[in-house]
Amino acid sequence: MGALTAELKTLLVGQVARALAVFCVDEVVVFDDGQCKRRQHDTQPQHQNGDVAFTGYSDPSHFLTHLLSYLETPPFLRKHLFPMHPDLRLAGSLPSLDMPHHLRSNEWCQYREGVTVEKMTEDQGKKRKRRKEDAPPEVTSLVDVGLTQKISVPAAIPSHVRVTVQLPGMQNTDHDEYGPISGKAVAPSAPREESGYYWGYTVRAASSLSAVITECTYPGGYDLTFGTSERGSPVLDLTRPASAKSPIPEFNHMLIVFGGLAGLEVAVQADDELQKMSVKEPKELFDFWVNLCPGQGSRTVRTEEAVWLGLMALREVVLNNGKN
Repeated sequence: MGALTAELKTLLVGQVARALAVFCVDEVVVFDDGQCKRRQHDTQPQHQNGDVAFTGYSDPSHFLTHLLSYLETPPFLRKHLFPMHPDLRLAGSLPSLDMPHHLRSNEWCQYREGVTVEKMTEDQGKKRKRRKEDAPPEVTSLVDVGLTQKISVPAAIPSHVRVTVQLPGMQNTDHDEYGPISGKAVAPSAPREESGYYWGYTVRAASSLSAVITECTYPGGYDLTFGTSERGSPVLDLTRPASAKSPIPEFNHMLIVFGGLAGLEVAVQADDELQKMSVKEPKELFDFWVNLCPGQGSRTVRTEEAVWLGLMALREVVLNNGKN
């Protein structure tokens, strides 16, 4: 992102994370545009005592994915899932994302994020005080979801694993005040797909621009794609029926790709797979090639600025054409 200090790098990641949260983005992919190799003189040496070092200079992609993942995680879980690291030293100074799954201990929701703390066998379960006479499953796992009591889920899950848990309804909370509450582990997508909650974003690293598309984790891939460039068509034309060249179809998974300061053109040139396919221009990869800020007054629009511009400009497309 072109920032020179650790403080600025952290701040810029925080700005991107806020945009992802505000506009309910489900996935963010950080890809290598091939330019980092040309900035090796900026790298910081590793600590001589073997400790991990700040990666904002030596591996910007790792720094970005590391900090974005940390910020997406509910605050009470971070100490369980993220060891102390120089990348995270300044994260406490960033504004909170305050997403729906960042629940406080006095807030109720049928879903919560948690971390497994131990496995409990049937014999161990019988030793716990409980009012119910029915025996627990043969093996259960205890999950810390930020409440005063742990949640018992009927599954054998290793310790220190993040889990999405569905809790019983507020009317069905009859449980021993000294024992765990019964719940069940569900897919991370369940809160969104079953109840309509926005439940944060996943973070994926890609080694190149082509890998962003070819390594898509969604069945069927991305069915609507946008590339961004100052050489694209004005984005507002997409929502003006009189000037739109082609209608925007309905979609399940939309992808918006932002380049660095040098644009997506350099990412295409540095991508071996795209060069083998004789791809010359990045616009060949996308359904729509758009300019997010026609008539910009600055020579460049920074990536963290483009993210806000793009998500805002395409918000209407998401609301009107998204299937879910």
